[in-house]
Amino acid sequence: MTSPGGDGGAAASIVPAAWQRVTVGVPGPEFEARPPGQYAFDFPDTECDGWSAPSLVLRSASVRGAKHRYYRQPRQDAARAAVHEATGSVAFAVADGVSSASSSELGALEACRAALEKMLQQLSLDEGELDFQGVARHAAERLRDAARWRLNGTEPQQREVAGLYATTLVAGVVRPDRAGPLVEVCRVGDSGAWILDSPSGWYQPLFGSKSAADAVVVSNEVTPLPHVPDQLEHARVRLTARQVLLIGTDGFADPLGDGDGQVGALFAQHLAAPPPPSWLGHLLDFSRETFDDDRTLLAVWPHGTAGSR
Repeated sequence: MTSPGGDGGAAASIVPAAWQRVTVGVPGPEFEARPPGQYAFDFPDTECDGWSAPSLVLRSASVRGAKHRYYRQPRQDAARAAVHEATGSVAFAVADGVSSASSSELGALEACRAALEKMLQQLSLDEGELDFQGVARHAAERLRDAARWRLNGTEPQQREVAGLYATTLVAGVVRPDRAGPLVEVCRVGDSGAWILDSPSGWYQPLFGSKSAADAVVVSNEVTPLPHVPDQLEHARVRLTARQVLLIGTDGFADPLGDGDGQVGALFAQHLAAPPPPSWLGHLLDFSRETFDDDRTLLAVWPHGTAGSR
């Protein structure tokens, strides 16, 4: 590990072996992360979160990728979650700011905040299945509001909103239920969602994957917020006692692939039970050649698997 002091004479860090950076296959280059721009203080290099509701356990982590660490750019991923106290449901949102947008880190954060607000409101109204179209529209309108403020009150065109704040979004809830926790999730863009079956280590994608083995063409094209498609991708599935819901940006999805390689094995092993939040962040910051994007992963377990290490 590189000493934070560089050539300045500071003593080298002593890191316990368990906390040495995880390497998967051929590692990427090692260097001390550079600070982002001076006004990016709201977007730290790494964030971790974790807690237990009566029926569900949540962990999440988001880490800045090597490319952004080297070029002094902020982490453009975001993740937020909350428990709906009246029902014990867990609402969540994960977003990946599009790199071509000038302030996509703020777009990702605001999209997550807006999506959570709308889902918690809908859960309180108890109208059955979530109105995901309404959730996505609310998040898109939040980005429009931010652009309007940025443009000194001028009503922005959609391309102007996208040029500032374009972001993917995966949002949903996990509801406690006697038949097994019920997952309802939607997405705009190319971030992903999976059910990890812990005994087998199998990852079941809830949405189509650009890296699937049967894909004819691998596409990097993204249609993110503020665009809201007429037909929103969504899924509804139940968790069994030994399954984990995973929501991740493509910084995690791309090295995961179909889940049958080294990255899949690493996370299947360590997510069999909820790890400490900081340990999830440590795992997510693994080093692997060519994979240098920001990585965000949010996981929800039924409470029966909560034997945290």
